[in-house]
Amino acid sequence: MSAAGAGNEAHDSSTDFGARSGQGLEASWVRVRSRLRAELGEDVFNSWFARVDFEGLSAGVVRLSVPTVFLKGWIKSHYDERLVQLWQAEDASVRRIDVSRRTALRAVAPAEAAAPAPVAQRPLTLVTPETPNERFAGSPVDAKLTFETFCEGRSNDLAYRAAHAVATAPEGSSPAYNPLYIHAGVGLGKTHLLQSIANECQRMDPNRRVLYLTVERFTVQFVSALRDRSALDFKEKLRGIDILLIDDMQFLTGKSVQQEFCHMLNALLDSSKQVVVVADRAPGDLEGVDERVRSRLKGGVVVGMAAPDSSMRRQILEKRFSAARDRNPSLAIPDPVLDYVAQAVATNGRDLDGALNRLICRAEFSDQPITMDIAELAISDLVGVREARRIKIEDIQKVVAGHYNVSKNDLLSARRTRTIVRPRQIAMYLAKTMTPRSFPEIGKRFGGRDHTTVLHAVRKVEELAAADEILAQEIELLKRLIQE
Repeated sequence: MSAAGAGNEAHDSSTDFGARSGQGLEASWVRVRSRLRAELGEDVFNSWFARVDFEGLSAGVVRLSVPTVFLKGWIKSHYDERLVQLWQAEDASVRRIDVSRRTALRAVAPAEAAAPAPVAQRPLTLVTPETPNERFAGSPVDAKLTFETFCEGRSNDLAYRAAHAVATAPEGSSPAYNPLYIHAGVGLGKTHLLQSIANECQRMDPNRRVLYLTVERFTVQFVSALRDRSALDFKEKLRGIDILLIDDMQFLTGKSVQQEFCHMLNALLDSSKQVVVVADRAPGDLEGVDERVRSRLKGGVVVGMAAPDSSMRRQILEKRFSAARDRNPSLAIPDPVLDYVAQAVATNGRDLDGALNRLICRAEFSDQPITMDIAELAISDLVGVREARRIKIEDIQKVVAGHYNVSKNDLLSARRTRTIVRPRQIAMYLAKTMTPRSFPEIGKRFGGRDHTTVLHAVRKVEELAAADEILAQEIELLKRLIQE
């Protein structure tokens, strides 16, 4: 979906989003989301709107998309009127909201294809071998979501190890973590870990009875089974599996559905069958979920995942960009730009992927090299607006020391090795350009140096940056890191 320039703002209002003022509409969507978040609170907003994408606006109709039928129905029945009001505040021509279910880019299902898809591309249909009833099939599993493609770090190490232990446990062994409950915010890798278990179990033993189900899929199948008078078959099928993987537990609603889920959970756990559940909150915080279900989930191993730190975000970007380079070796995004993205997009892995995809798109379809200014503009809505703050020389020294892998004491010392002199000069230059401090004041903060030393450092860095584009980008990166 391409964004047109400001010159297209006068275009006919009935035209498609891509042909209209894309940036203006995206900004409107950001404001609508911000107002919703303020009204609903962070938890409720993340539950219902974190996975809503803005597709466009034409002929007075705002087009949104969501990944599931359940979300589509919930948003239309609970938030349709409020969404119209918020959009009308942005554009008086808006008459209604159209919510559609977007489809993932997956291989054609075997029943629809003329020939079987390659194993690596076929969505896994994890059903009990003795009961190949497609109506009771599991949710699709992405073959690319494996432990190998998951980025492990301090924020998710425990969850990763527990999930890996479940997937590689010898068949027939008593589950060590049961149920295993993993909770984390949006875009932090819950579903990736859950589907990694499914893929690893299938790789180790294709005959192992593993079922991956979203709560939406479970609800739809259970309601259909009641309607078709096949509830007994449905229950027997679920209770005959070896490993049950449940996604989006926070969406479990309905008294009869929760009762059946509780019966199924108890039957599997009492039979020493492995159960893994993921949700966007801890089991005790599952509003609207039956207390018996929450109690059983709290009785297992509960593991949370936090947002990735900057080094892990850089690792994620490196892995994603490396995969993109495998597909297109001519892709070029400078390391300082990737460093900036890793520092600036601190929300979750999904936003990080989105930021990188924008830069890759520009690198592929634009004749201009990806600079820091282009990157900053491309991901501005993901970074968010930050209040300006007063920069301290201590802040500059800390960031520069960390970037160049030297200590703050090295910057203040009398040592004159090249590995210390250059970072010291850059820190002095930044202190002069980013703070109101005078040359003598800066010299005093850098180990009691004379003001002429600071003046020399500033002029030296200016000369080097003018002749060295890489150094200039590095300095821009440092400025942004200091301003964070």
